[in-house]
Amino acid sequence: MAVPVLPLLPYPPAGFPCVTGFIISYRASNLLVFCIGMEEESIDHIFTGCSYPSTVWKEVAFPSQLPCVPSISLVASSIRCGATRASTYRETYELADVNWDGLGFGLVPTDYMYVCKSTEGGIFTKGELQRFGNIELSPSSGVLNYGQGLFEGLKAYRKEDGSILLFRPEENAHRMRMGAERMCMPAPTVEQFMEALKLTVLSNRRWVPPSGKGSLYIRPLLMGSGAVLGLAPAPEYIFLIYVSPVGNYFKEGLAPINLVVENEFHRATPGGTGGVKTIGNYASVLKAQSAAKAKGYSDVLYLDAVHKKYLEEVSSCNVFLVKDKVISTPAIKGTILPGITRKSIIDVARSQGYEVEERSVSVEELLDADEVFCTGTAVVVSPVGSITYLGQRYFLLSISIPTNLSGFLD
Repeated sequence: MAVPVLPLLPYPPAGFPCVTGFIISYRASNLLVFCIGMEEESIDHIFTGCSYPSTVWKEVAFPSQLPCVPSISLVASSIRCGATRASTYRETYELADVNWDGLGFGLVPTDYMYVCKSTEGGIFTKGELQRFGNIELSPSSGVLNYGQGLFEGLKAYRKEDGSILLFRPEENAHRMRMGAERMCMPAPTVEQFMEALKLTVLSNRRWVPPSGKGSLYIRPLLMGSGAVLGLAPAPEYIFLIYVSPVGNYFKEGLAPINLVVENEFHRATPGGTGGVKTIGNYASVLKAQSAAKAKGYSDVLYLDAVHKKYLEEVSSCNVFLVKDKVISTPAIKGTILPGITRKSIIDVARSQGYEVEERSVSVEELLDADEVFCTGTAVVVSPVGSITYLGQRYFLLSISIPTNLSGFLD
């Protein structure tokens, strides 16, 4: 079945004559993927049929929300949908000399990073590419003294035909702007964010892993670089993007992970900054996470700081549970990061008419769940095989994600 490919973004970023978006595949390692394709000549707007009978291609009409795709199933498997040529950016170049089969989730220095400084009025002018390397900061900079900094995380994937794909990057731009407002920082516009992102990815395109070998992790940073001694917003800010090829976040890969519920330390408190991606949110989880990993757990699941019984999130990802064909996840109330993969899972399920609850979820419900899984840019979708709470280990009925979902989302 052939369908047209409609624009994903309302503007063509500078230097890119055409930007298109569409659903290209559905698999456990990257969920529902929007393609942002760049080409120099013409666009082939034709899809072919899929190898999986319950999945069809569906046009994406100019969305910030996911569209309704009636026959897509949330099935974690290696099944791929096949597509003919997307609009592509093609150029002859050699890939970097990397052991693509041995990628973990660690920094691999690449060629370039993007750097842009704000003016005194908090306006970001046009940035530039620099060779990847150290940056210079005042010892009295706002980010070093008072933690005035944010970061984002997203990924670029290489398709089998060589085209490079991004997953809902405008969502990261909006989230950074929201976080900047909370942290009293100026932020680049969505358009500036998108142009800087594409420039950085294309300048490091030889570091995007081959199809199926991993992804290019993209790390935008926003920090108070200006010197400040008293407690106050910094007078100057840096917006920076660097990238690194990565493999799986958890050493288990797509195998089920093992979580431990933390009963003493808390990730965030009401009225704090748990709902934005500020740098201080992550240093505070290192003590509990390090202790958990030393005992063999994959990561830590945190409870709320008030009642100490409701789920919040894992150290670097959101959590979902499935019970009796209903998907539940903790509601966004200012203490939980509004994950983009989380939002995508919810949008897909609800667009098909299935019940998804965003609410307070107790730890007792977690232990009684049919299935549990984590979502995030780094972890993508990771099945949970066991939960340890107060010294007792509870095994989930299913060892893959999401078996029950595949039954009720068909």
